[in-house]
Amino acid sequence: MKRWETAAALGLVLAIAAGSFSEMLHRVDALQENVLRLHILAASDSAEDQALKLEVRDALLAHSEEWFADCDSLPEMRDAVKAHSDAIRSVAQDTLQERGCTDPVSVQIVRMAFPVREYETITMPAGTYTALRILIGEGAGHNWWCVMYPPLCLPAASDASAYFDGDTAALLEEPQEYEVRLRCVEVWQELREKLSAE
Repeated sequence: MKRWETAAALGLVLAIAAGSFSEMLHRVDALQENVLRLHILAASDSAEDQALKLEVRDALLAHSEEWFADCDSLPEMRDAVKAHSDAIRSVAQDTLQERGCTDPVSVQIVRMAFPVREYETITMPAGTYTALRILIGEGAGHNWWCVMYPPLCLPAASDASAYFDGDTAALLEEPQEYEVRLRCVEVWQELREKLSAE
């Protein structure tokens, strides 16, 4: 093969790879902007504090239908979270107090980094997502998280394909098919965040 043919073939491969990467980056960025996660941090890693964290989780999930049943979009879910933040804090605080715990509860809406996380039928890529973050006490213990919107962990949970287009649903439901591209996107996003922080 002549040198120019080799260069042209290599150029074509690189162009295809760049297009594929760009498409995957756009898809993951869009996913991260259209998801709201729930993140509950225990006061510590003691068995008691970890059990309390799960009690708080169960109490909040039991009220989620009352607070979020009418939310058909991410903006509606965010508005509902803001509107019910005092009630969310009260339910969490009451749950702790009923079990003899006086740790304070903090409720925040934050942008934060999450690792890759597998749920029952989907895998959420690593990246920065908006989250309803509930800290019990110092929030120094292991955490529990799920996806609030779309409602993939709430009692009224539905299939990912009901909220995402076919390509994004495939990305969530068959991540092994996209493993290399997702890792490239993850590295790129980490680099982008480091550069923007400087």
